[in-house]
Amino acid sequence: MHAVLNRIWREPGGRAGLLLVAAVLLLGLAGPSLVPHDPNRLDILARFGGPSAAHWLGTDHLGRDLLSRIADGGRVALLVALSTIAVALAAGTLLGIAAAYAPPRAERSILAAFDIVSAFPIVVFALAVVALMGPGLDKVILIVAVTLVPHFGRVARAQTLSLRNSPFLEAERVLGASPLRIALHHLVPNILGPLVVLASMDVPVVITIEAGLSFLGVGVPPPRASWGTLLHDGYITLSQSPWPVIAAGAVLTLATLGFTLFGEALRDAIDPKLRTEP
Repeated sequence: MHAVLNRIWREPGGRAGLLLVAAVLLLGLAGPSLVPHDPNRLDILARFGGPSAAHWLGTDHLGRDLLSRIADGGRVALLVALSTIAVALAAGTLLGIAAAYAPPRAERSILAAFDIVSAFPIVVFALAVVALMGPGLDKVILIVAVTLVPHFGRVARAQTLSLRNSPFLEAERVLGASPLRIALHHLVPNILGPLVVLASMDVPVVITIEAGLSFLGVGVPPPRASWGTLLHDGYITLSQSPWPVIAAGAVLTLATLGFTLFGEALRDAIDPKLRTEP
């Protein structure tokens, strides 16, 4: 891990991505406990305020502190991104391995399920889930995780197909190892590298999807802060104050840029074909 981080740090894009990711993590994890205001405290007399000593990024249409709201929204974005990718990675890896070892008919069924889920528009799926179950943070995680499972499943299947007849796996079978032991102790560790890189590059995608769903009103319900909700409320009241849109748009852009740069640098650092060092 230390060697990988060193390779990332040596690249200008990786260094920038690492710093931005560290800033987003600090904002999301420690920010809500460091900001001076409650993100949900109303102060109607201070609504539409610009940056000041009391409110560094200004206030929204209800007088809530924008810095506090953005910090709380960062925690939501990280919670959704990390939870979603963890669920999708686990489910996709298991289904991908199962598809690689399954009989042809079962394999075709799993791949067909992947195609159906991938072809379903995420906004329509989100609207259907919200209509049936109501809005909520857990619903957002479920929606995005289901749409990402085929993404990881196809990669896990391809990696498993390339390794399932390897000599070290054949040796384990000859020694009497069970299929579950082979999968967990030998197969998964060898296919995890590309999946981890893919997961890191999906973080900005998930953050953007969560913000988009919240912007449309089918994501995180109020009064919980979300960068998408901040953008939506700021867009409605743009003529009164531009600061909510500027603040939320800037932090969303920097967060997605940082995770994108970090994911690309991580891919280059892990993949030996892309390394420039001897």
